[in-house]
Amino acid sequence: MALEAIAIEGPEARVSDHVTRLIATCSRGWERFFADHDDHQAPRFVPSVPERVFAVLAEVTTRNLPPTRVFCEWGSGFGTATCLAALLGYEAYGLEIDEELVRLSRAIARRLGIRVQILCTSLFPEGYEVYSGGDRAAMVTLASVSDPNAAARGPLRYDGMEIAIADIGVFFE
Repeated sequence: MALEAIAIEGPEARVSDHVTRLIATCSRGWERFFADHDDHQAPRFVPSVPERVFAVLAEVTTRNLPPTRVFCEWGSGFGTATCLAALLGYEAYGLEIDEELVRLSRAIARRLGIRVQILCTSLFPEGYEVYSGGDRAAMVTLASVSDPNAAARGPLRYDGMEIAIADIGVFFE
């Protein structure tokens, strides 16, 4: 699947009270998390604007642009985008490697009655290797390139996810 730029103009999507509660709950969660942890816990955290995420996801959904209604958030944190996708009708998955954030995001979704699957796993599926490149940048390579048994394992999946990665319609980072 190729990446494609999508022009989106117009007003922000209106958010329901449920969406407003979700955003407020997750924002309070981040505030508490950062108050309790030093910056080394999440040094590469880049916040998004949840209302904008919701507006863009609602727009691409209305236009029927995703090939499937399966959403996957890499580094899901408190699961805000994952929950927003679920509220828009997606089968929504969040991938997070921090066990505490997985526990907290599951609790938020459960408390708000939002059906999502938050998995404690890496965004690099089994079959990929990560190593440090010459300029200290992390490099990802398909380990199965030299593995003659790779085809016998079947389609790539994230640990804990039944659906194949190729069947995910929307990725969010």
